[in-house]
Amino acid sequence: MSDFNRLVYEQMLTMEKLLWIQGELERCQEIEEELHNLQNQTKVESIQFEIERMKKELAEIQQMFEKQTEEVIQSYHRMETTSCR
Repeated sequence: MSDFNRLVYEQMLTMEKLLWIQGELERCQEIEEELHNLQNQTKVESIQFEIERMKKELAEIQQMFEKQTEEVIQSYHRMETTSCR
């Protein structure tokens, strides 16, 4: 094998490795991006879950507050009725 042929062969092997590594790098970068997107999606879903939980808690507290308000008004009316006698 002449020097020229050997050098061309080695260069072809190097090029093959280069193309393979470039392909693997691109594949890994795509996977990395997908993982980031999934992680962000998971964060969004987690926040959405927390928002729904807080909305339910808020509704329960509002109902409790309304009930307490009614009880305060009824108690005041009873107190007024009792003191007027």
